[in-house]
Amino acid sequence: MAHAQLLISYGQAFVAPDRRTHRSSMSVRVPESPLLSTKGACAVISDSISRNTMAKQAGDLSVRGFLADYFSTPEHWDVKTSATRVMLALNSWCYSQSQHVKEGSFVSSMSAMVFRGRDSFLFHMGDTLVFRLRGAEFEQLTRDHVTDVGGYRYPSRALGMDGSLDIDYTPLPLKQGDFFVFTTQGVRGTLMPSDYVRLIRANASDLDAACERLAAEAKQRAQERGYGGDQFCFQILRIDELPEEVESDPALIYGDLPIPPELSPGQRLDGMEVEQVLSRNAQSRVYKVRDSHTGRTMMMKAPSPELSLRNAYLEHFLLQQWVVERVNSPFVIKVITPSRPRRYLYYLMAYVESETLKQWADRHPQASLKQRLDIANQLGKAIQALHHRDIIHQLVTPDNVLIDQHGQVVLADFSACHMRDMEGHKNSGELLRQVGFTEHTAPEYALGDRIGRRSDQYSLASTVYWLLTGALPYSLTPDRLRSHTDLESLTYKSARSVNPEISQALDDALRRALDPQRALRFRRMSELLHAFRVPLGRAPAPEEPNREPRRFWQGVAGILLLLLVLSWLLR
Repeated sequence: MAHAQLLISYGQAFVAPDRRTHRSSMSVRVPESPLLSTKGACAVISDSISRNTMAKQAGDLSVRGFLADYFSTPEHWDVKTSATRVMLALNSWCYSQSQHVKEGSFVSSMSAMVFRGRDSFLFHMGDTLVFRLRGAEFEQLTRDHVTDVGGYRYPSRALGMDGSLDIDYTPLPLKQGDFFVFTTQGVRGTLMPSDYVRLIRANASDLDAACERLAAEAKQRAQERGYGGDQFCFQILRIDELPEEVESDPALIYGDLPIPPELSPGQRLDGMEVEQVLSRNAQSRVYKVRDSHTGRTMMMKAPSPELSLRNAYLEHFLLQQWVVERVNSPFVIKVITPSRPRRYLYYLMAYVESETLKQWADRHPQASLKQRLDIANQLGKAIQALHHRDIIHQLVTPDNVLIDQHGQVVLADFSACHMRDMEGHKNSGELLRQVGFTEHTAPEYALGDRIGRRSDQYSLASTVYWLLTGALPYSLTPDRLRSHTDLESLTYKSARSVNPEISQALDDALRRALDPQRALRFRRMSELLHAFRVPLGRAPAPEEPNREPRRFWQGVAGILLLLLVLSWLLR
């Protein structure tokens, strides 16, 4: 009788004097349905290239990060898209972290295997090892990416080693009774294929015991041959039952989720009643809705009904939800999981009783410089939170910044958000061009140049300049640039000339962040935010030195000098 669900068993074992110092990490996650049907089960192993604490963190973070992010990818993504994008995001984060440390690095080899339906998908980089035991046939599925240097073997390809990432991808059909063994390069030279077959078959009913027997025998062989045997780990996964063959899950087909029709207050969709239309533009609709089941008030964002055939934008629309879910910051709007399955294409966000920054500025023309700098600092923290997850917002404008009744800033609208190293820089620029440039858009977008975090820095500085002065820093806005020669006509207008309250230091900081040449802006966003945090934008005045002690000791010195002269005269 065919079974409707994939069933998996697994076991694990470590050999280490102290598990906390073990440089390898591994894990298996088998979710419940329907996630098991749509995303499958995952087995992951990582092995850091050194034994320091930082390397250990790299291994742990890569395993935990992959399992957390893979299962939260959009439902319509296939396994390859989901796993690859998660790995690229992890690599970018690990690589950026390695640039800020003096000793060690966030670099690790990694193998991840996804089991979905009757198929498996292997993703690999570095020198971790994955084997398959099918019947009496024992086969290595991964390819070692190593370089020999002075007699030592180092990974030539690994997570966090480089800004770009080359991933081996291998789809493999499953058979009931297949065993998959995950281990690390340290086991080389200890166990033979026949040892794996013998020990696994002898302990097939207890996979933890099988892993422990493999680890113990590997350790014994290593000691007999005169080298360390304290860094072994094994993970075995067995396919117990396979689901019956079915056609591709229709829930994974993109067009299976229709775009919602135009909605008006009072209408319902998936058990949510529309209370207010918050925004309508060429790309999307934003509604204030109330869940009739939970009573919770939320914001629903849906594509514009006119975009039915524009699949490129719709593909990015669902990416928005996944991107924002990865960010945990009080200054970035939260995504909410629906209380029931979606029948239409949309996502939900926390409702914020607020007004846009533009509306706030219109209502508070007399707001102090201190209040405005506080808003600037909060907005900068929101963008920093995105950048820490390698997300570029690309659309920082006063209309996309919300301020609640307590003065809390919340960054919203991720229509053009872009993950570094997940999409080409050209594609991200094209996306923003489709959404639309603004007067706060960095010049490199209009000129088709390379974009990055400093592009968001420009938009932040331009928005803050407008907030402090009510004007724009250039007479020719970047969105009207046509060629690189137009950059010469961008002459910065001093913010102090518009608002004398602004200090020279703050004006200089804004000038640098707004440089038309991306490379000449601040290297780190924190340097710009420091200028916002100084009270009223002014450097603290040096303390007036206390002159009284100085005068006292001057008097004592004078008296001593007089006594010395008298002593000479009276000789």
